[in-house]
Amino acid sequence: MQYLFWILGLGVLGFFIGKFIKHKSLYPFMPFRYDFRKRRNTFLKALELLDKIQAKIIIETGTSREGLHGAKSNGAATIVLGKWAKLNNAKLHSVDISENSVKVSQEEVNKQGLSSNVIIHHSDSIAFLENFKKKVDFLYLDSYDYSDDPEVQIKSQMHHLNEFKAIEEQLHKNTVVLIDDCALPNGGKGKLVVEYMLKKDWKILMEAYQIMLVRKNFLFN
Repeated sequence: MQYLFWILGLGVLGFFIGKFIKHKSLYPFMPFRYDFRKRRNTFLKALELLDKIQAKIIIETGTSREGLHGAKSNGAATIVLGKWAKLNNAKLHSVDISENSVKVSQEEVNKQGLSSNVIIHHSDSIAFLENFKKKVDFLYLDSYDYSDDPEVQIKSQMHHLNEFKAIEEQLHKNTVVLIDDCALPNGGKGKLVVEYMLKKDWKILMEAYQIMLVRKNFLFN
């Protein structure tokens, strides 16, 4: 009986060790309990570069719908970038076409005490970007949900390309661009926009589930 308990104890210990290894937090920037999993490393690099470039204007397309509870599933970027903005006297503009997503995101922003630094916009992202006239330090593209439907995939990829083109003139030599959901079938959200950027003066800095790009003459690698 004692041997059986010993075996069970090892099994339980192994289970929790496995969970701990898989857990990818942004601690100490965010509480340890939030697991950012496949986005953790690119988010850490993003936070590092936001510091280096002393970002003041951040744009996110596709606002976070679940707050920090969506850290593992959708990344909770609105809260992550919003917290950085609050700590560094910057502004995050997050835009979404869904009225419900905007409502839920605004509630979470208010709950987290970020409303002075995070502005949630209810708009088509391309229209918003076309009319945005300030220089952008950090651009995060994560709108138009991707799916297994090839037609939806193409529409999502075209949408992200058109988002980039809409704001391209407001990107400077040290702007950082991060694109979500790239490690998905048929190239994910970033397929067309990454191809477009690489033909110009951009290079890939990190490539995983997300792809991060900077100018070829970027000063802070």
